[in-house]
Amino acid sequence: MRLRNKPWVSEAIAEYDFVYSKERPADETQRGRWREVMGVSPDTPLFVELGTGKGDFITRLAAGHPEAAFIGIEVQQVVLYSAAKKLKEAAPPLTNVRLLAFDINDLERIFAPGEVSGFFINFCDPWPKARHAKRRLTHRNFLSRYRKLLAAGGKLSFKTDNRPLFDFSLEEFRAAGLRVEDISYDLHRENRPDNIETEYERKFSRFGEKINRCEVYFP
Repeated sequence: MRLRNKPWVSEAIAEYDFVYSKERPADETQRGRWREVMGVSPDTPLFVELGTGKGDFITRLAAGHPEAAFIGIEVQQVVLYSAAKKLKEAAPPLTNVRLLAFDINDLERIFAPGEVSGFFINFCDPWPKARHAKRRLTHRNFLSRYRKLLAAGGKLSFKTDNRPLFDFSLEEFRAAGLRVEDISYDLHRENRPDNIETEYERKFSRFGEKINRCEVYFP
């Protein structure tokens, strides 16, 4: 969905020093140095959420795992602003998160091979038309790129309410020779205490939509 342009966002988002905005973008200077940039030790796990939305998920995830570092990527800066406000209001303050207004198609420009411990993809665009399959974030072309950026034993956590996309993704994971575990076709029925909901997930699960989830491990 195309969001209405809000010119004031560019100025407002500049107040958050943990956000790399379109005016202050992430670039090759951070590549391979994210732990240093974030002021954490070299052995700190670094996780990246692709499509962080309004920030519910990454805020709660980071709060529950202070031992790790997290980067949320969102192409829509107006949406990222909502995530930035949420993180700023967190108590106690969260210092282990950075937000990037960035196009996922350029991941290799800001991450070095083996730099990332794991990716999260939550409720991405399903691109339902067959001719758009290569745009799906779980297409094998994207998987090969994640493989390069992930450290050995890294993983991808994937959630969607779109069953055709989930079935497609499982086929892609297996075709890529990846190990798929913890598959669920109705996550909320399992009532798992470790599940962190996104804004989208909370809204649509109330309507009875089933949530699909799996963990994908890269060699």
